[in-house]
Amino acid sequence: MTSKIDKPYVLRVAELIYSKIIEIKKQNPEVNNIQAFEIFMTTKDYDFISSGEFHENWISELKDNNFIDKITGKKINEETLRLLDIQKDSMVKFLLKIPKLYYTKTHFPLELSQRAFNHLWRVCESYEMWCKETKQKNLIKLNLID
Repeated sequence: MTSKIDKPYVLRVAELIYSKIIEIKKQNPEVNNIQAFEIFMTTKDYDFISSGEFHENWISELKDNNFIDKITGKKINEETLRLLDIQKDSMVKFLLKIPKLYYTKTHFPLELSQRAFNHLWRVCESYEMWCKETKQKNLIKLNLID
């Protein structure tokens, strides 16, 4: 019998992003990972995360529930809340979205769009690294770290 592996709270947003990109690839089997990330950057889920709303809603839900996480049933301590707040700030900063400015006339991504893409990629890599370190390779679908 295997024991349940607790996922760090800071990976929750990574898991959401990762699952949405997998969904995009399932719906569009012809796209590669890069294209799937680019498609994700045009979704409402991206807007939800990049605006900070994902974290704000979660933290508000935690406050309303005496800081007990509804998924794990565990109380979240102040240090974890501080880390989630830092994570929210970095998501807002790195995933800054400027509508209609994704590509220049030469089709090269603008610096801000490239920075957002790189951040998303690193977040998903961290999710895969956690899966690999916890011997849950079956969760790795994009193979970003190989």
